[in-house]
Amino acid sequence: MMKILVVEDQALVRGAICSLLSLEDDVQIVGQAENGQVALNMLADLEVDYILTDIEMPIMSGLELAEIVHEKYSHINVMIMTTFSKSGYIKRAMALGVKAFVLKEAPTEYLVNAFTKVKNGERVIDPELALMALDDNDPLSNKERKAIKLAGDGLKTEEIAQTLFLSKGTVRNYLSEAISKLNATNRVDAARIAKQKGWI
Repeated sequence: MMKILVVEDQALVRGAICSLLSLEDDVQIVGQAENGQVALNMLADLEVDYILTDIEMPIMSGLELAEIVHEKYSHINVMIMTTFSKSGYIKRAMALGVKAFVLKEAPTEYLVNAFTKVKNGERVIDPELALMALDDNDPLSNKERKAIKLAGDGLKTEEIAQTLFLSKGTVRNYLSEAISKLNATNRVDAARIAKQKGWI
């Protein structure tokens, strides 16, 4: 029996996915969460084999959840479903040990089949998405990515410095580097470009 935790911020979509998966004989939905943080809180009390998660959610995204699960619950297989086929997302997901990347438009059989493949030790990713990811290189360092994401959220240099435990000068350097690498006009524009690519 495959024990699955479904993480999706839209209640109707979440309910529909759970209903469809529940029709399978070897599937048990052990929980539902509306964002990564709720899912993380639930893991302390649940026996979970698979987390099927969306990417873009409030409070904690699917990629942030995948990163923590990869570090703390390495026995759990994380599978991502999304409507966003951004190449940056795919690369980051794969680097975080995500086992499958499934588009929400895919037929139910494809999703169910993905669970079986992951159970057998395979990784599942649409060939078209895989090619897209290979053609795309994220020029940002991890620190630049974090700084530019916070800048895009509207934080000032001083606030970013406090959040990342860095000096204001270091933050300015990271932002300046990111702006330059992305050929952006300013930090907000850099954040927009990076978000569009799925790099933050």
